[in-house]
Amino acid sequence: MTSVPLSAYLVLALILFCIGLYGALTKRNTVIVLISIELMLNAVNINLVAFSKFGMTPAITGQVFSLFTMTIAAAEAAVGLAILMALYRNRKTVHIDEMNTMKH
Repeated sequence: MTSVPLSAYLVLALILFCIGLYGALTKRNTVIVLISIELMLNAVNINLVAFSKFGMTPAITGQVFSLFTMTIAAAEAAVGLAILMALYRNRKTVHIDEMNTMKH
């Protein structure tokens, strides 16, 4: 049984992070921006787990940090969607450009 090299994990994480960064910086829809941020956090999780397995001293610390990151990502998604729903009720839009809390 052959093992997948560390470079494959790093390339996958790089591609996912770049797609997430592109989505977060260029899209106007708030839901797409939240999904892009989640994609970037998943790329970080892949790196953490890959380095915990293939690092200089393989240990479980990367996997533990990955669990913490998933917990924070779930909380971020819940809070972000709650704020988005509240803004949608008031503004009737999900576009980032039209969401200004100072205007009525």
